[in-house]
Amino acid sequence: MSNTLTAKKESMISYLKETFNDVGNVTLFALRFFKEVIKPPYEMKEFIKQCYVIGYKSLPLVTITGFIMGLVLTLQSRPTLAKFGAESWLPSMVALSLIREIAPVITALICAGKVSSGIGAELGSMKVTEQIDAMEVSAINPYKYLVVTRILATTLMIPLLVIYADGIGVIGGYIGINIHSDVNFHRYLAQVLESITFLDIFPATMKTFFFGFFIGMIGCFKGFNAANGTESVGKAANSAVVTASLTIFIIDMLAVQITDLFF
Repeated sequence: MSNTLTAKKESMISYLKETFNDVGNVTLFALRFFKEVIKPPYEMKEFIKQCYVIGYKSLPLVTITGFIMGLVLTLQSRPTLAKFGAESWLPSMVALSLIREIAPVITALICAGKVSSGIGAELGSMKVTEQIDAMEVSAINPYKYLVVTRILATTLMIPLLVIYADGIGVIGGYIGINIHSDVNFHRYLAQVLESITFLDIFPATMKTFFFGFFIGMIGCFKGFNAANGTESVGKAANSAVVTASLTIFIIDMLAVQITDLFF
C-alpha cells in the first residue's frame, strides 16, 4: 500500500515538474518572439505567404461553419421565442450571440484544429529532418523565418476570419428565419445593425487577437521543440491542437470576466 502511494506521489511530482518546465519554456519562447519581431531583417515574403495559407485557405471551412452556426442557432431559438411571442427579437438575438461569443470561439477552435496542428506538424517534421539545423548553418535565423512569421500571420488572420464568420453567420440566420416566414433582407439587416453596439464588437474582436497569437505560438512551440523521431511529429500536432483549444477556452473565460467588470 505504501509503495503504491509513494509511486503515485512520485508520478504527481514528476507531472508537476514537467508542467512547470513547459510553462517556463513557453514563456521564454514567447519573450523571444517579442524580441525578434522588432529586429530587422523582416521576412515579409514568408509573412505574406503564411497569411495566404492561414487566412485564404481557411475560408471554405470558415464559410461552411459560419453559415451552419447562424442557420442552426436561428432554427433552434425560434420555437422558444415564438412561445413567448418574441419572435421579432430573433434577428437581434442571433446577431448578438454570434458576434459576442459563438463565432469567435468556434472559429478559433476550428483554426486551432487546422492551423495549429499544421504548424506543429510542419515545424516538427523540419526539426526531425534537421532542416532547422541546416538553416542555422546557412546563417538564416530559423526562429524569425519560421516562428515569427507564422505567429504574426495567425494574430492577424484569425480576427479577420472571425469577422468574416460573423457576416456569414448573419446570412445563415436570415436563411433560417425565411424557412418558416418571409422577412425582407433589408428589414432583417436593419434590425441586426440596430441591436449591435460598440461594446458588443470591441471586446469580442480584441480577444480574437489573443486567440490568434496563442494558436500560432503553441503550434510553433510544439513543432520547434519536437523530439527526434517521426513519432514526435504526430505528438507535436496532437499536443498543439489540445493545448491551443484549452487555451482558447481559458482566454475566453478571462475575457468575459474582464468585459463584465469594466463594460
